[in-house]
Amino acid sequence: MTLSIIDFPTPTQDDDCRMVREILDLVGDKWTLYIIATLKDGPVRFNELRRRIDGISQRMLTINLRGLERDGLVKRTLFPTIPPRVDYELTEVGRTLLGPVMALVRWANSNQENIKGARIRFDET
Repeated sequence: MTLSIIDFPTPTQDDDCRMVREILDLVGDKWTLYIIATLKDGPVRFNELRRRIDGISQRMLTINLRGLERDGLVKRTLFPTIPPRVDYELTEVGRTLLGPVMALVRWANSNQENIKGARIRFDET
């Protein structure tokens, strides 16, 4: 598939550019794709989410979830139990990210060996 410059929307104002950049930065963040992909099947408790995402700290998960919640992509539900139970799930807008996110995940999985080989060849020269 070849993309031309026509395929990309042109922001009409400087504010549009900044907002699109902020959204792309959020989606391109180190952990956001993992969080979105992990929430694809429905609500997940905080600690379960943390267990499923290898390498993420409690602090980084909290920061990322807050950002996703602020942007309306993730919904946080607090259950008044002892201890409190907190579930996270994708909102309707968040669910619209699943197609592009999962496409990126599939692409990364299917191309990891090619990229690994290219890195080795590059580093050898």
